[in-house]
Amino acid sequence: MSGAEPAGSGKKKRRGFEARPGFHVVGHRLALDPNASGLQALASHCGAARVAYNWAVRHVLASWSQRAAEETYGVPEAERVAWRSWSLPSLRKVFNEAKHNDPFLREWWAQNSKEAYNTGLANAAAAFDNYAKSRRGERKGARMGRPRFKSKRKARPACKFTTGTIRLDDRRHIVLPRLGRIRLHEDVQPLVDAIAEGGTRILSVTVRFERGRWFAVLQTEERHAIAPATRPGTAVGIDLGVKTLLVMADSAGEVREVANPKHYGQALTQLRKASRTVSRRRGPDRRTGQAPSRRWEKANAVRNRVHHRVANLRENHLHQATARIPAEYGTVVVEDLNVKGMVRNRRLSRRISDAAFGELRRQLTYKTHRHGGRLIVADRWMPSSKTCSRCGVVKAKLPLGVRVFECDVCGLVLDRDANAGHNLAALAAANGRTGTGVAGDPGPLVVVPKPRGAKQKTRTARTRKGTGTRAAGATPRQGTETRDRRQDTRREQLALW
Repeated sequence: MSGAEPAGSGKKKRRGFEARPGFHVVGHRLALDPNASGLQALASHCGAARVAYNWAVRHVLASWSQRAAEETYGVPEAERVAWRSWSLPSLRKVFNEAKHNDPFLREWWAQNSKEAYNTGLANAAAAFDNYAKSRRGERKGARMGRPRFKSKRKARPACKFTTGTIRLDDRRHIVLPRLGRIRLHEDVQPLVDAIAEGGTRILSVTVRFERGRWFAVLQTEERHAIAPATRPGTAVGIDLGVKTLLVMADSAGEVREVANPKHYGQALTQLRKASRTVSRRRGPDRRTGQAPSRRWEKANAVRNRVHHRVANLRENHLHQATARIPAEYGTVVVEDLNVKGMVRNRRLSRRISDAAFGELRRQLTYKTHRHGGRLIVADRWMPSSKTCSRCGVVKAKLPLGVRVFECDVCGLVLDRDANAGHNLAALAAANGRTGTGVAGDPGPLVVVPKPRGAKQKTRTARTRKGTGTRAAGATPRQGTETRDRRQDTRREQLALW
């Protein structure tokens, strides 16, 4: 840890919210239909949250920069400027003093709810906590850098309300602190009835602007009522793909497919035309301070509507596809795909991103738990496509261009995706039990390792000549992984046929 950065905020972080026994936390995203004054108030609150965030980042980083300068001057550690805590209570205390003394904040801070400023301060505290954990190696994922300021043009406007008057006034209106009564775009009478009956209560509301319109995201605590699957004793293996989004093979031998609509690919022609129009207008330039022209803003709005439509269509299709699977099967087996590595392929990156494998996996996870089922994640290195689902022999090579699996031992001829689905479904039988679909017994997320004791690679890597190993292109020795081999789960796979 360098001298310009503290080891942490110095205070123990409190545990997050825990739902009551028999309840779970659910999110509801409601589209808003505000009037002109409502639009101005929403933008003002979200702007206040961004200003509070930037103020907190500037407040903390100022002490870091001062200490770094004093270190270069040779000032002793005991005489340097003290570290500034980034805990939420500390930031609140200092901000409440600054909003009365700072000329910039003093003029307009009273126009917005206190929740707007608390949103920005809480986000800043979380950003510094994540940065400190990343420095200590306590946070998964890529290495995080210091928190940066949020741009007015690029940052997504958002504001969270946790206290004050928060309620659904009727089926078409919501009431928020300082914002008042805002009309909803859709009818929410079922949610209003659930709140009136006492089985649901609102914890918080986050308003944000995305895809060209305002939304209110309600975080509610609802009674945990599991809708059991119609076939709790049946397992299904799901193979993800680009040409066909889902190929599902269940333990009863039935194979189904869900087509990939390729929403982004179909909108490319329209998107190219809209982008050409935008490029021929006078856009903004931050270096020279040039403001965009009205014609550029109109053309950019047309292009954004194309992107928003694609995102909405993709989200709707994924929800429809993932809703039917856990409602029918008690056990769902999926692959653990390295999506981040797959998108590095310049030939397939656009189609893989359009398929949204990560979002599909996320929806299957919580929807399977909702129906009391069990989600099994196969090992990333399991050769599901290369393994014969009838006899268990593993092919040494199976290029992506070969779409039909042909077994050289038992003579099985099957679509490679359907063959992979059968192998994934066999993991449920090999793992011991299936989802019960009974309330109170949702099976945990199970990660199944590769059912063979071989290395991750499916063939011996070629080496250079003169390194003491076999020459590049030479015939491999017997016993390497280039030979066809049998899976350890052959008996379980044969039981499915």
